[in-house]
Amino acid sequence: MNVFLEYILQNWTLILILLAFAIMLRITVFLEKKTVIRMYSLIVSVFLLSIAVFTEFYLADIGQYQTVRVVMMAIRYSSTPILLSMILFTLVKRARWYVLLPAFALAIVNIVSIFTGIVFSLNEAGELQRGILGYLPYIGVGVYSFFLVFTLIQQSNKQATEIIPIAFLAFSFATGLVLPFLLGKEYSRIFCSTIAIALFVYYVFLILQLTKKDALTGLLNRQAYYASIREGTKDVTAFISIDMNGLKPINDNFGHLAGDEALKSLATCFTKAAQNKQSVYRIGGDEFVIVCRRTTEEELHVLVALIKKNVSETKYSCSIGYCYAPNNEKSIDDMVKESDEMMYADKANHYSKSGNNRRGR
Repeated sequence: MNVFLEYILQNWTLILILLAFAIMLRITVFLEKKTVIRMYSLIVSVFLLSIAVFTEFYLADIGQYQTVRVVMMAIRYSSTPILLSMILFTLVKRARWYVLLPAFALAIVNIVSIFTGIVFSLNEAGELQRGILGYLPYIGVGVYSFFLVFTLIQQSNKQATEIIPIAFLAFSFATGLVLPFLLGKEYSRIFCSTIAIALFVYYVFLILQLTKKDALTGLLNRQAYYASIREGTKDVTAFISIDMNGLKPINDNFGHLAGDEALKSLATCFTKAAQNKQSVYRIGGDEFVIVCRRTTEEELHVLVALIKKNVSETKYSCSIGYCYAPNNEKSIDDMVKESDEMMYADKANHYSKSGNNRRGR
């Protein structure tokens, strides 16, 4: 019972964080079921790892069961890259199951080390000794951490609101590479809490981001658009209005799933063209806007040209209008009005050329 209470005392913060994480997952409606299941697996894995770490250090303190302690060390060294590979598999949209293979290969090496000492071993005094592959676990963690952060940045919209939580996650993992050499084995006692806090904070950021995003296209939504405008328009130099052509006929003839695919395809065209200071929003069924901050007139024309090029490579079309007004020459309402007027003229021209006088939204 004393051992149990000691574990609780040492890991109470971790237990509370994991409990809160589990409760939040239970009431979350934004995430896919498979993502939630993977996050539950992460919670269980971190909890089990904390037990293994506690057991290892408890045995070290009492100076007994050296063989069991070596096994616990193998679990600890193996669990870190496995946890990171699971995080990668959970958070990165296109990650496949084989990202776990290198982590399990490292685990096999650590198991072999129990008998050979090629990664770690204990001397007669019970002190850690590194083998010829002693730094391999850290290399594995470093590679996984870099790949995770890199891919999260790649799949983000490159806006500060998404980059900041990724940077926090990167910092947390970086401490896992640096602090063991500064604090020694004592860092292992706080490793599980570090991972749990990093994941939980990133999860909170993720949920906050999802409330600002359009569920279908992944673009920023109408609420995010109004919030952005309320924050200030001093640095807004251009405004783009975009309206899809022919969404209603697609829905009527091929079903709403086909219409959804069309909207997602166009959203991809817009995000590929937009730069960091150009935010893309879906504000209605087939209506999109791009708010351009600190964008020059030349950059605006490049953006519009890229959008047209990207859309031309699909089987869909859209009408575009824009307004350029640097140095607050016009209010945002005037910019929106001018941009909309150009977009409606472009739409009328499109349907005139196609021989259809109806807008056919």
